[in-house]
Amino acid sequence: MTILQNGISRRQVLATTGAGLLAAGLGARPASAALETVRQGYQTNMWGMPTYYLLRSGYLEKHGVKFEEFAVPSGNLTMQQMVARQVDMGTYAGPSLALGADKGGLVGIAKIEYVGKTARVLARKDLGITKVEQLRGLKVANQSGSSTGNIFVDQIAPKAGLKKGDYQEIRMDVNNMVAAMAAKTVDAMANVEPYNAIAEADGIGVTIAEYNDFDRLPVFMAATPDFIEKSPQTVVAYLKAWIEVGNDFKKEPGKVAEVIYSFYASKGYTMSKDTFTKALARVEVGPGWPSDIVPYMQAQAEILLKEKKIKAIPDWSKTLRTEFLKQAEA
Repeated sequence: MTILQNGISRRQVLATTGAGLLAAGLGARPASAALETVRQGYQTNMWGMPTYYLLRSGYLEKHGVKFEEFAVPSGNLTMQQMVARQVDMGTYAGPSLALGADKGGLVGIAKIEYVGKTARVLARKDLGITKVEQLRGLKVANQSGSSTGNIFVDQIAPKAGLKKGDYQEIRMDVNNMVAAMAAKTVDAMANVEPYNAIAEADGIGVTIAEYNDFDRLPVFMAATPDFIEKSPQTVVAYLKAWIEVGNDFKKEPGKVAEVIYSFYASKGYTMSKDTFTKALARVEVGPGWPSDIVPYMQAQAEILLKEKKIKAIPDWSKTLRTEFLKQAEA
């Protein structure tokens, strides 16, 4: 079975990220002396892999930016670390950014990628389920508090006529869900790549809903307001590196895939490169500020407000800071 044998627990994450993994700024230009070290958070599912590639690409060093890295199972944990000011920057989807803005004044500095094609609802293949509405009364693995978790509970399930209580939500990290499906302790999962591709390749699960049909799921790079105030020039240099990463995803996908595949191989996965490449192809990387992003975030925030998960709609002029990417692109 091609699943991770040793999942990353939150306790382990908090224990290991205190020290972080300091990366020396090799080749940094003398002018970079004033730049701050970035404490970079990222999730170990496919949404965080563009950030992982950034950290391995050498582009941060090229632009004089040093970093420490903090890996967690999902972006909502990075968001919580940022609210606690344990991490300076991290990636997560719109709902988590709205939550982070509400709880800790977190700021989006760029839309990094679209990941709607990477998130799906899968049911155990042996159950013969083909529709979300068939999950009534069944056990659904869900990472509570994550963007995928919120979208399943607040949008996908209700559209299928399922309200809370119509199914049993089993809370767990995304990297433990395939094992739970294989052990038949859950009947379905709301999950992301590469775990969906692994479940399908191993004949464990089948897709019954695509998140992209509900939400393209833009993923943002967010920063703490403290870090922005302390060193806006570091933010600009950091985004210059991201622009180069975006170019690699478009022009050198094989190079990118090799770097990211090595990460999962080092963690005990034995999935084929073909399966992995198909999963990675579902990530659309391209730093930018789409013209429809404010209406999108407004809609996400209104859902969270209705569910009483945030106290108020964020001020988007303060939460979505477009000026840093413009400077990086100049």
